[in-house]
Amino acid sequence: MSDFLLPTYNRQPVRFVRGEGPYLWDEAGVQYLDAVSGIAVTGLGHAHPDIAEAHCDQAKTLIHTSNLYGIPWQERLGERLAALSGMEKVFFGNSGSEANEAAIKLARLHGRRREIDSPKIVVMEHSFHGRTMAALAATGNAAIQKGFEPLLDGFVRVPYGDIAALEQVANDSQIVAVLLEPVQGEGGVRPAPTGYLAAVRALCDQQDWLMMVDEVQTGVARTGRWFGFQHEAEVLPDVMSLAKGLGNGVPIGACLTAGRATDLFGPGSHGSTFGGNPLVCRAAATVLEVIERDGLVMRAEKLGQSIADRIRDGLAGLDGFREVRGRGLMIGIELDRPAGELVGRALEQGLLINVTAGSVVRLLPPLILSESQADLIADRVIGVIRDWYAAN
Repeated sequence: MSDFLLPTYNRQPVRFVRGEGPYLWDEAGVQYLDAVSGIAVTGLGHAHPDIAEAHCDQAKTLIHTSNLYGIPWQERLGERLAALSGMEKVFFGNSGSEANEAAIKLARLHGRRREIDSPKIVVMEHSFHGRTMAALAATGNAAIQKGFEPLLDGFVRVPYGDIAALEQVANDSQIVAVLLEPVQGEGGVRPAPTGYLAAVRALCDQQDWLMMVDEVQTGVARTGRWFGFQHEAEVLPDVMSLAKGLGNGVPIGACLTAGRATDLFGPGSHGSTFGGNPLVCRAAATVLEVIERDGLVMRAEKLGQSIADRIRDGLAGLDGFREVRGRGLMIGIELDRPAGELVGRALEQGLLINVTAGSVVRLLPPLILSESQADLIADRVIGVIRDWYAAN
């Protein structure tokens, strides 16, 4: 690997030069089945013809104008996202971190409107919201915060999925919002307990807090719904952040608002030079069109259930196997020990996987998988895990 790049990643010993559908090829022409999708980014797989056509046509037409001017593709994308989510307005940036920074700023403005001098946001243990300074401070992982202190003030942390713990901090008059993930991804693929999001919604209404949902990893059909919060009926957040799967590889993030959060930003209160330019918005609008046209939302739910069931059956009885959990094509396999070594072992078998929270194998395959490709992922995962335990 290059000596000229800062060592911010532990990279696997492979360079990919081509992709098609759920497959990647390295410099030697070896084929790999991608069960990571660039961490939930390439939901439509690699080199999707509709996305490629949209990129090429837009690049030949208009790539960028400033947000000082109207951008038709941005308006079209915002309208479509609002229709799919029930939200009302959208701000476009470049990443999930940037979308969450916008959410945090909205919470503070909401607090200032209530004449609260030191507004606080309730965040969750084991959460992940990004690596910019405010998003890092909101994140519930001390290991990735270490060395970057002093962190931004104004966050109160409670256990994820524990409504009683959230109610216990409600007497703090400085709290203005709750920020949570419908499924904690980096925290080990942990779905919110049934009824939790509705309970949070009710408490936010009671306390005049903003309910802010981080859908950076769970959004855009990943979990078998357009957005993860839609697994619970009658729940609509005040603020929702998106990124990863929205652009299928082009950098785009979005912060959506509803109700009392819609009029907090005004001209000059927030911005992004590259955010929402014609190229990325056309790409994202095409992603939404393809997902809807090809019925990929329900397909994610069906294939995810199939993979999870096959892995659960295939690992049954193995000492060290704890459980399979997740939603849709966001699947976690919890083992009884640190499992980072499995990433390299799977790579040797032509399979890309990821390990999070130390001992959880995470699968985020593309939504366009065939049934046979889904079975192949499950079978290779079972084989890699069983072989690893047998060797240890």
